[in-house]
Amino acid sequence: MEFNKDLIAASSTPIVLAILSEGDSYGYAIIKRVQELSGGEMEWTDGMLYPVLHRLERLGLIKARWELAESGRRRKYYRITTSGRAQLTEERKQWQAVDTTLRGIWKSLSVCIEFVHHVSTAPLLVVCIAIFWPTSQFSLWNFSFPLCGSLCNFTPARLRLGQKRSGGEVHREPKELHREGSIR
Repeated sequence: MEFNKDLIAASSTPIVLAILSEGDSYGYAIIKRVQELSGGEMEWTDGMLYPVLHRLERLGLIKARWELAESGRRRKYYRITTSGRAQLTEERKQWQAVDTTLRGIWKSLSVCIEFVHHVSTAPLLVVCIAIFWPTSQFSLWNFSFPLCGSLCNFTPARLRLGQKRSGGEVHREPKELHREGSIR
């Protein structure tokens, strides 16, 4: 899976600080730990990690030291500082808030797609979207798109066109969801 660069950049600080909170480590080991923790989904490179380490060191969140490895090579080890631990605590709170928000959105928006055959054997695509509004009201929207036919059949269960929701936004029917047999 290829990750968005902005997501990698935003998550690199808490990931590095969390790994270093487990114990001192060096660049290659940090890269391998990220790969291990992500189940192989995230593959960091030296070119991505070392600027992060240098920035965290410049900010005083980590400290570096040189040691001689068993192989005889010098290796730069990093450790988290007290201010780094405080930053990790703050980063964790922020990421937990983001996680809670996304889980809430994804939980409230469940999409099921089902192919159904019309009496004339023309297949229909039926999409059911369950939306939980901030007021805890449940609203079920049922969209039916004939794959080889005319217009979109749109039926909101609880919300009428033009009705204001909490927050002041007005619900409007989507423009042309079906055209010439394809969904746009």
